[in-house]
Amino acid sequence: MDISFILVETKVPENLGSSARAIKTMGFRNLSLVNPCEFNEGKARWVAHGSNDILDNATVFKTLGDALKNFDLVIGTTARHRISKSEYIEIRQLRTFLDARKNVYSKIAIVFGTEESGLTNEQLNLCDITSTIPMAAHFPSLNLSQAVMLYAYTLHENLGNEGTNGEVSQDSMSLGILRDKIEELLEGTDISRNKALKGRIMERLSLVSVTDIKLLHSITNSLKSKYDKAQK
Repeated sequence: MDISFILVETKVPENLGSSARAIKTMGFRNLSLVNPCEFNEGKARWVAHGSNDILDNATVFKTLGDALKNFDLVIGTTARHRISKSEYIEIRQLRTFLDARKNVYSKIAIVFGTEESGLTNEQLNLCDITSTIPMAAHFPSLNLSQAVMLYAYTLHENLGNEGTNGEVSQDSMSLGILRDKIEELLEGTDISRNKALKGRIMERLSLVSVTDIKLLHSITNSLKSKYDKAQK
């Protein structure tokens, strides 16, 4: 699996430097930044301490939507439950969840919001699933770079750039292709017009097992074939 860390609208340069350092020490290389503060000089570079290459190679985007293109799975991080999402995977469960789906997901993004308020509901809606770090107290929350460190540490073993080498093994195991089929089948239905229900369905799709993905491919193929024949 190829795991990328995406930081959205980070305001404090030191947090960018610390995050780059956390990513590199755990063996990861991919950092993307959405509307970041200054990180090419000064405090961010000083705190990065030996990890300036991560900052040098970071990809910068204007919007989160642009940053999320071409990922098989997008995981949004949040310190609290939001009404925009129903499913939450605790950080200690995340590695097992991903490891069981290494033949389904090849490119994964872990998304972090601003220091003040994290990801907005609109930004979380761009993510497939959400993950949280359980804490003994709701306040104070973790520092951004601390959260990045915890996720990098949790996911570094047996993940990183191992597994599918950037490609899922076959179409019958591809979650992205399954999503496209279901999107097509739902087009024009009451479900497609109900954003909350459709979002819930797509969110649940990201959680299904490899076996169920194969089963759903068979079901959608059969339904699509029947629909295509009815259209002729």
